[in-house]
Amino acid sequence: MRESTFIRSSARAFTLIEIMVTLMIVTTLLAIAVPQFLRAREVARSSGCVKNLNTIQLAKEQYAMDNHMGVGATMPALSVLCGAGTTTYIKHLPVCPSSGTYTVGDLSTDPTCSVGTSIGATAPLAHVIP
Repeated sequence: MRESTFIRSSARAFTLIEIMVTLMIVTTLLAIAVPQFLRAREVARSSGCVKNLNTIQLAKEQYAMDNHMGVGATMPALSVLCGAGTTTYIKHLPVCPSSGTYTVGDLSTDPTCSVGTSIGATAPLAHVIP
């Protein structure tokens, strides 16, 4: 009677091989999935930054029209466009989701982000106006 109890209890337990195979499968799936999640997060940050750059560009154009400025005119700081002046062109100061800084530039150039101007920024991850 003792042998049958021993056989039943050992049949219910996992072997070391089964545990190792399960652990290897889970580790492989994580190794595949985690980089994709990180890339998706950075693509989302990049698209948020591009949206902010488009907003800054529209505010620059509106400011230039209101003040009768020419093509090569020097633009004021971003804080002036955000309400430090007499009128507000942007409701809130835009902040880059990737902790970059925005440069307004003059009227003939697009605004830039310090993250997007780094060497090696690719198309979906670049923080520049397309």
